[in-house]
Amino acid sequence: MPSYTVIAHYRTTEADARTVREVLSRHAAASAAEPGCVTFTAHQHADDPTRFVLYEVYADEAAFADHRATPHFRDNIEGIVVPLLLERTWTALSKIEPTAPR
Repeated sequence: MPSYTVIAHYRTTEADARTVREVLSRHAAASAAEPGCVTFTAHQHADDPTRFVLYEVYADEAAFADHRATPHFRDNIEGIVVPLLLERTWTALSKIEPTAPR
């Protein structure tokens, strides 16, 4: 089954880390409920609370585009989180399906 995976890396200040964590917590719940979302988990680095990683898997690239058009993405990520970030990168990945060994 095709899937589209996104791994996002965020870095914020110590002063804003708690806010980013709280917003990502509610954003993850809303995102995981989307019909095209297979999984959505937000992580905070154990050794550096200013760093976050989002692991997102969607049914396909269109489902990811739908995710980015949701009100919760606009409100939570674009409206609150992004202005608090010092760094924001993300990578899109295509899954390599395992095959039987030869």
